[in-house]
Amino acid sequence: MKFREITSKSGKKILAGKDDESNEELVNLYLRKANMILHTAKPGSPFCVIEGKASKQDIKEAGVFCTKYSQAWKKASRKADVEVHVFSGKDVYKCKGMKTGTFGVKKHKKIIVKKSEVEG
Repeated sequence: MKFREITSKSGKKILAGKDDESNEELVNLYLRKANMILHTAKPGSPFCVIEGKASKQDIKEAGVFCTKYSQAWKKASRKADVEVHVFSGKDVYKCKGMKTGTFGVKKHKKIIVKKSEVEG
């Protein structure tokens, strides 16, 4: 399996990259589409995609999923809350010279994933 995958409580498929190459492939599949994409504010995170129209609860579940596999979470000595950026595939761009698994984002919203949500 190329991607990590979970299903939200509402039945939405949420996919996450496992490394730079799978992040690149995943984002390219959803580039310029209206699906919601998530990534932690800090580098070292999987890109997560929610297929279809996402509710606030779907976004929160994807945020927890994204955080769980991020370096921000794994390397934090005290496992603090993590800022996650939420954006549409339409707001993602790739410039020549950007390394594999790296993308730019034109605009995003922020959510905070609490330590208790990841541990719970």
